[in-house]
Amino acid sequence: MPVASSRSLLRTEAVARREQLDVTSYDVVLDLTGEATFGSVTTIEFESTGGPTFVDLKPVSVAAIRLNDRPVDVDLLREGRLPIETSAGTNVLVVDARMPFRNDGEGLHQHVDPADGRRYVYGMSFMDAAPTVFACFDQPDLKAPYTLHVTAPPDWVVVGNAPATNPEPGRWEIGPTQPLSTYFVTVVAGPYHVVRDEHDGIPLGLSSRQSLAQHLDKDADELLTITRQCFDEFHRLFGIRYPFGDYHQAFVPEFNAGAMENPGCVTFRDQLVFDTRVTRGTRIVRATTVAHEMAHQWFGNIVTPTWWDDLWLNESFAEYMGNRVTADVTQYDDAWTHVAWSRRQWGLLADQRPTTHPVAGNGAVDAVAALQNFDGISYAKGSSILKQLCTSLGDEVFFAGAIDHFTRHRFGNATMHDLVASWERSGAGDLSPVVDQWLRVAGADTFTLDREAHVLRRTPPPEHPADRAHRFEVATLSEGSVTTTVVDVSGPETPLPDLAGTVVLDPREQSWGVYVPDTATVAGLRTELPLVGDDGLRAAIWNNLKSGFNEALVAPDDVVELLVQAFPVQDTEDTARHTVPWVLGEVLPAATPGSTARVHRAVADLVGSTEPGSELQLSAFRAAVRTADDVDLLRDWLASPPTGIDLDADVRWRLLVRLATLGGTHPTELDAALADDRTAATAVSHVLATTSLPTAEAKALAWEMFTGVLDSPNYELVAAGQGLWQGSQRELTAPYVERYFAELPATSQVRSGWVLALAADAFFPRTFVDDDTLARTEALLDSDVLEPAVRRRVADHADELARRLAVRAAYPVS
Repeated sequence: MPVASSRSLLRTEAVARREQLDVTSYDVVLDLTGEATFGSVTTIEFESTGGPTFVDLKPVSVAAIRLNDRPVDVDLLREGRLPIETSAGTNVLVVDARMPFRNDGEGLHQHVDPADGRRYVYGMSFMDAAPTVFACFDQPDLKAPYTLHVTAPPDWVVVGNAPATNPEPGRWEIGPTQPLSTYFVTVVAGPYHVVRDEHDGIPLGLSSRQSLAQHLDKDADELLTITRQCFDEFHRLFGIRYPFGDYHQAFVPEFNAGAMENPGCVTFRDQLVFDTRVTRGTRIVRATTVAHEMAHQWFGNIVTPTWWDDLWLNESFAEYMGNRVTADVTQYDDAWTHVAWSRRQWGLLADQRPTTHPVAGNGAVDAVAALQNFDGISYAKGSSILKQLCTSLGDEVFFAGAIDHFTRHRFGNATMHDLVASWERSGAGDLSPVVDQWLRVAGADTFTLDREAHVLRRTPPPEHPADRAHRFEVATLSEGSVTTTVVDVSGPETPLPDLAGTVVLDPREQSWGVYVPDTATVAGLRTELPLVGDDGLRAAIWNNLKSGFNEALVAPDDVVELLVQAFPVQDTEDTARHTVPWVLGEVLPAATPGSTARVHRAVADLVGSTEPGSELQLSAFRAAVRTADDVDLLRDWLASPPTGIDLDADVRWRLLVRLATLGGTHPTELDAALADDRTAATAVSHVLATTSLPTAEAKALAWEMFTGVLDSPNYELVAAGQGLWQGSQRELTAPYVERYFAELPATSQVRSGWVLALAADAFFPRTFVDDDTLARTEALLDSDVLEPAVRRRVADHADELARRLAVRAAYPVS
């Protein structure tokens, strides 16, 4: 259901409202027994200095509103805001409304499981979605305790931000909670399968849809063990116990993010309950996500940023602490290496774009603008800087400052300056250079090796000059041996000894920078890279190659050669941020004709020659499927995959999607495959395969989903965008290039929030890498007709497109 338009909260408005109001409590009554809408009665008790203000509210309809027992005109509600005239002292506002169940992963999201028809609900209140669940003063620094009363079907389980009681069938009581910001409030309700446990006096819970129950049970011991280990380590490091009662981890359907740190009830995307074979890398992702959300219980939940532009106080810390604790106390002691493969380039690319921003205090004027800065800089770059800072200060000072911060601002709000003051009180000394040069200035320094001059050159981005000091190693590789030298960089040039052969800058990724390998190093890696046994070093080498490619200083053919010579065995994942998908999606289209076939032969040989059932074999097989152009081969694999490869739902649908792209299947077969195994995951794969077909009907279907003619859940919408643009179907998809730029602005009339930006991203014509597409992109940006969330995604695509064109210009192919 589309959400009514609303106005984004200005920071100046938030400051004024915080000065006027102090919220005492929320009491929320939810009736979840309906199908399209639900009842929401909110009672807010608050203190005011008196005078006008407004309440945030985005209902389907309103039955009644009363302030201090007097009626308020419902027709005053405009653009998600209800103006009210408060009295000095205590005020009580009661709002009785109908709210929308949503299918875009925000507000109160409703999902009907294709596997069994059961209905599930969960709340995602982040940023500006809370007013579609309950009336509120929706800003992070107006915290208050919540009490919730939930009516639900009698076979449902209800979980929230505090321990829940079930006094009679269909009725649940939650709270009062500790003081919470509005964006933390959640309710997870439905016929969920629940696993319960306890650790150190903390009740633990896991839940998933019933169709995933056996898979949750299978992994429950691992999940609960990681949770216990992380609690023990966070308690040891912080000396402050987890204060939110129960700790429930709910794996919910169609979740936009990886997870959300709601106190007492963390929500995760339920792909993290594994119902097909996964690699160790995927399990590390789950483990670090669990630890990340647990870190938030301190960084974010006990102390919350005063305004959205200090969101790094949540995310950078949770990223650093989640990775560190996972590596230190769980079975996944190689977590930092996986982070190098999966997260570093995400942050570096964001930091090199025109849309870059400082880690901290980036001056977001309103809530929507702040959401656009919620990216790899907030996570990966901020985490890297904190890791550097902790190394410099030492654990004793670093954690003493954190404890001081939590203690001074317990259940309140704080800023970056508050945290820095806590560190300085704890013995850190003057941290202004770190704040001024690393946290408050955007951009990444670029490092290149000048062998003739025997210097290392540092070039700050001209738009964001800064005099940052770096310390990192320089490694020389020779016949499998590694020699390192530590360098301190504080100016544009740093003298180096005479370095011959293959040189890797910052091989342990100790600083934050763009490291470009020179020609001699790229050539030398053909011999040296296969000999590298250090997983972290191998990740750093590939990250430097990616940086060089993105700067059009490493040739696509050289990248292909290195992939063939030294398949990145430690990076077995295939999400967009990982190495093999990057080569297949960005490098191969710019490489010499025949390169795709060459990669296919190499990975297909690996499938047959490596250990059956190994992760390397699975990774190679996935790459072989994506690069295959032989329908008969794919059919053979679909009938009988290679020894060691299980034909589970994931493998089956990868094969069907590739067959669809090549025109080797048809809708009837795809429909039958879905009917044979109908789950939430296969429903999404079915959309991807169907829209990948090289037919006009398939592309028209995708476009109807994009424009909102067909109302689609968020995951299926993104899959349709991925299926639409297939590089081998340019003639068929060419008309949609112009249509994208013409019709994109109107999509803000049919969707909002997170999924609005996701759709703009998924449907961008990524297979048309040419000057005309870039010109159209820039013209759309110049027209100033895009919502901020959409504009940010399009601007990032413009930068990516310009970089890909630069690669083609630097390394033309016939």
